[in-house]
Formats: sequence, structure tokens, C-alpha cells
Amino acid sequence: MNQKTEEAIEVLKKDGLVVYPTETVYGLGGDAFSDHAVEKVYHAKHRSLSKPISIAVSDMEMLHAVTILEEKEEDFIRHFMPGPVTVVVRASKCVPDILTGGTGLIGIRMPAHETALELISGFDCPITSTSANISGHISPVEFSQVNVVHDIFIDGGRLPGTPSTVIDLKSGSIIRAGSDIEKIGKYLAEHGI
Repeated sequence: MNQKTEEAIEVLKKDGLVVYPTETVYGLGGDAFSDHAVEKVYHAKHRSLSKPISIAVSDMEMLHAVTILEEKEEDFIRHFMPGPVTVVVRASKCVPDILTGGTGLIGIRMPAHETALELISGFDCPITSTSANISGHISPVEFSQVNVVHDIFIDGGRLPGTPSTVIDLKSGSIIRAGSDIEKIGKYLAEHGI
């Protein structure tokens, strides 16, 4: 783990905000279990509190701690994660209501990016997974495009830019088409999700 990632973990421990690289775009991370940190994420993005924010985990153990999964959902997750997909599933009771928007559902991401996984694993707690931009603005692929207030930036260079595909695993519906959409669509059809 590099020094910048270690510094970012310390920032997260103090309810600070971290801009971090993923395999898609730069994310804005705060402690997902801190209402104060999550409120800062909403404020930084100028985002309505009625719009849920996804969270990022580093492994299946962390994912199981924050979700209630059916077998078919777990099979899908094991097939596509880590990777550029966000799954919407039932949230466990430990997930703050502010993240679910009162729906009881949570978007989960497990980025296929070494730095992002090191950050989450080192922090040992899920972090918010939302693009590091003011709502409605371009999702940032390089530092010059990051327009949200943050405490530390982890530079991952220029990123690919195609956002993750967001899928509601309860209904099998695609909420946002993005990376790997063809593979995901084929899997859903083959497995009757």
C-alpha cells in the first residue's frame, strides 16, 4: 500500500472525503457507516437526500455484512465482481437509512481496481461509491474534472470513463447501462433473473 492510500485511510477515519480511482471513473468516498461523512458526500455533490448512494466493499465478507442475498443474487455477484457493475440488493439492518433513501435496498460496488480495494480493505469498512462530481456534471476521468469538495485525492491517472452498469437484482432490471452490459444481459437471460 502506498503512502497516499495510507493517508486517505486516516482521512476516512476522521469523516473526511477521499477522491479515489476505480476501473471506471473517480469516486468520492466517505465512511458509509458515518452519517456525518455521508451527509458531507451529499453536500459535496449537491445531491438530493432522496437519491440513494451506493457503497463500495473490498471482498465478499464485507459484502455479506451489509446485504441480505438470495442464492441467485450471490451467484451473479460472484460472477461479475470485482468489476464495473453496481448491484442493487436488500440492505442489512446495519446500513444507515440515509444510504438507502428509505427503500431498504442498497447499491453495492466491488471495484476491479487495486488502489480502490486497498483503500476499502485498509479502512476495513464500506465507503461511499459515487462519482466525484457535482450531480448532473460529467463523471471525472482525471483530476481536472473533479469538481467536488474533498480532503485528499489519490491519483490513478486517466481512467477509462465508462460508468458501471447498475442492475436491480431483485427485479433483474437494468437501471443504467454501462460497462460489460452485453455480458450482463446475456447472463440475466441465461439464468432467468
